[in-house]
Amino acid sequence: MAEMDDDELLDALGVEVTPLKISSRTPREERIVAGFEDILRFHQTHGCAPLHGEGRDIFERLYAVRLDRLRKLPEARALLAEMDAPGLLSPGAAASSADADALDEDALLAELGVTHTPTGQNDITVLRHVRSSAEKRAAEEIAERTPCADFDKYQPLFEQVERELKTGIRKTLRFGRDASIAIGNFFILGGQLAYVAEMGDQYRTPNKETNARLRVIYANGTESDLLLRSLQRALYKDETGRRLTDPDMGPLFGEAVEPDDIESGTIYVLRSLSKHLFVAEHRELIHKIGVTGGKVESRIAAASKDATYLLADVQVVATYKLHNLNRTRLENIFHRLFGAAQLDLTIEDRFGNPVKPREWFLVPLHVIDEAVQRIRDGSITDVVYDPKSAQLIGQVQQ
Repeated sequence: MAEMDDDELLDALGVEVTPLKISSRTPREERIVAGFEDILRFHQTHGCAPLHGEGRDIFERLYAVRLDRLRKLPEARALLAEMDAPGLLSPGAAASSADADALDEDALLAELGVTHTPTGQNDITVLRHVRSSAEKRAAEEIAERTPCADFDKYQPLFEQVERELKTGIRKTLRFGRDASIAIGNFFILGGQLAYVAEMGDQYRTPNKETNARLRVIYANGTESDLLLRSLQRALYKDETGRRLTDPDMGPLFGEAVEPDDIESGTIYVLRSLSKHLFVAEHRELIHKIGVTGGKVESRIAAASKDATYLLADVQVVATYKLHNLNRTRLENIFHRLFGAAQLDLTIEDRFGNPVKPREWFLVPLHVIDEAVQRIRDGSITDVVYDPKSAQLIGQVQQ
C-alpha cells in the first residue's frame, strides 16, 4: 500500500482539520473585550447592568464606571456589538457618571486591571483582575441583602418588637451613646428593623478593634452577612439609625431600678371603702386604675373629700413601678381596654352637684394584674376585655 502523508491519513480517518485562527485583534481590543466580558457576567448573575452608588459592591461600581466609558468609545461599540445581546451599550441604556467622565482611555484600561506598556503589548509581569488589599477590605465591609429562607422563625420576633414599641416597653435611642452590638439586639437601619441573629468568632483588626461576621435579619424578609464594624459604621452614618432598648433595659415594672432608668411614676389600683349600696355590694370587683408621677399616698390623702374617689377613703390593693414610659399613654391603654366595664355611677359632690367619676371599672384584680403583665410582654394589643366572662380574650373571639 502506498505510504500516505499526514493530511491523507487524517482524511482517511474522517477527521476534519480546522486551521488555527489567528486573532486579528490588537492587544488594546483584547483588553476591551475582556473587560466587557466581566460586565456581561455581572448582568447574567444579577439581571441588570451595574450601577453607581456608595451602598453598592465595590466591583459593581467599578463595572459601572467601565461600562460608562465603553459606551463613549466608538471603537468599543463596533467591537462589542456581536457580544452585546442585552443591549448594554445602546444609547438608551447609557447613564451619566461624573467619575466615568473623568477617566481617559488609559485610566479606563487601568480600571480593567491592565497596565499599559510602551510597546502596546500585554506585560506578563503585570497582574490582571486581581483585587487590591483595599478592594478586598471594602468588599468585606459591603454585603448584599438576600432573601431569608427561614424568615418564618424570626417574623414573630419582629411582630412582638413592634408591639413593644407601640406600648412603650421598648424605646429607640440614637446610635452612638452605646455602640455595642450583640446577638439578639434590634436596630433601625435605613428605616428597616434589623435583628442580629448570629455572630461568628471575634477577632482583632490591624488597628486592634474587635470585629466579627454577623447574620442580620431585616423585617422585610431579607438578610445580610456583614461585619460588626460595617454595621456600626452604617448606623453612625444613618441619621435615622437607632438602637432599640431591650425590655430589661429599664424595666417597665419591677422592684429593682437600674441607674440609667428614668422613673416616670406608678400605676396604682384602688378599692373604695364607700358605703354606697352598689359599691358596697360589688366592692371586690370595683377598682380604680390610675397613674401618678408622685407618691400614691399623697395622691389619695384627701380621697374622702374628692368625688373622683367616690367621697370615701380608699384602699391601695396593687402598685406597679413605671419606668421609661409615657404615663398618659399608659392610662389611655387601660381606659381603652376596660372602657366597656367602666362604672356607670353618678354621685353628688360636697356642694350637691352631680359627678360621674372616671377611672373606676368593674374588673377583678387578677385581670388587672394580667393586663399589666401583657403590657410588659407586649401582647396587650392582642386581647380585649369581655365584661360577661370577666376575662381578657383574644380579639378574634370578640
